[in-house]
Amino acid sequence: MALTDLFIRKLKHSGRPSGDKYSDGRALYLLVKESNKYWRMNYRYEGRHRTLALGIYPEVSLADAREQCADARKLLRAGADPNPKKKAATVPESEQNTFEALALEWLSKMGATRSEVTQQKSLGWLQHDILPVIGAMPVATIKPRDILAVIQRVEARGAIDSAHRMKQMCGQILRYGVAIGWTERDVTPDLRGALIAIPRTNFAAIIEPKQLALLLRSIDAYEGHIVAVSALKLTPMLFVRPGELRAAEWSEFDLDAAEWRIPAAKMKMKTEHMVPLATQAVAILRDLYRVTGLGKFVFPSLRTEQACMSENTINAALRSMGFAKDVMTAHGFRATARTILDEVLNERVDLIEHQLAHRVIDPNGRAYNRTAHLPARRQMMQRWADYLDKLRAGADVIPLHPVPGGGLA
Repeated sequence: MALTDLFIRKLKHSGRPSGDKYSDGRALYLLVKESNKYWRMNYRYEGRHRTLALGIYPEVSLADAREQCADARKLLRAGADPNPKKKAATVPESEQNTFEALALEWLSKMGATRSEVTQQKSLGWLQHDILPVIGAMPVATIKPRDILAVIQRVEARGAIDSAHRMKQMCGQILRYGVAIGWTERDVTPDLRGALIAIPRTNFAAIIEPKQLALLLRSIDAYEGHIVAVSALKLTPMLFVRPGELRAAEWSEFDLDAAEWRIPAAKMKMKTEHMVPLATQAVAILRDLYRVTGLGKFVFPSLRTEQACMSENTINAALRSMGFAKDVMTAHGFRATARTILDEVLNERVDLIEHQLAHRVIDPNGRAYNRTAHLPARRQMMQRWADYLDKLRAGADVIPLHPVPGGGLA
């Protein structure tokens, strides 16, 4: 929301060393530090993030600051730097080199080599968790305790894994700062042992055909938006990683050839992966194309077509159908397919591993390429889809493990 004079007059410094930052929109913000309130504007010029000082409130009013910001934006559109030397001298370079400016520059650099989904995830962490706490701090002044303050806030809400990943990202940003001369060192190694350890658990998975049949019938009866329903139906059939499925783009599919080529940037092993599509998968995708085919993502977010489906969608649907997180997870469908394809359908293990996008080594010690055994994998994927149809219909339910006492599960 835009600032008001009344709101600004009542503002007091919270005591945070980096100051308190209040946005007015369009890159203009008020930095409250101790007894002063500074007008600042962030902008990008010649590939670098910079900060323009616009004066101190109330000497420079809200209206004056907005007018200066508008004038600066006009200069930027004309290709000129709105920060002349005489004004730049009033803002020390160390103060301009904030963590926020460094983080956004680092994120821009990463955009050329990372997937859009990963970029958006990083940007979300920065905007919601990191920059509100340390964004305004000069990079050279950041101490381990400042990073720890960010991480502990995330830990406090139970997001242990995210806290560790944010610490890792802060380290990457600071190391970039070292490379370009903004700071002397990455302080995150000093936090070793300060974070709660990530609990290591396997993804829960159903591996008994009888239980899988019940799950498939529950999926078939699930009532929801076509995007979520389609994703649910394709998850057991394709058994790719959940992040690979929800970030799928229509440009990656050739439905006539029944193929899905996942780019290397989206894959854990950073190698392009080929997913042959059974006729059942193609039918689901053709129906979904009528709804989302004009957009970028196969499974767009219901809030905005500019983002893909939430990572929680599949797991939330499983919970709503009565399958607890210690019984089945979205990632668990990979273990389901791996076990039943091997132990019930007697498919070749190397074909299964190829289709799971695991690294498979040939007799000469070399990794197979993405098209290895593609015809055989295509036949296996069709047999798997047909088997799932039979399970759903109540046929071919062959138990894997005998029940103690001589019976069958």
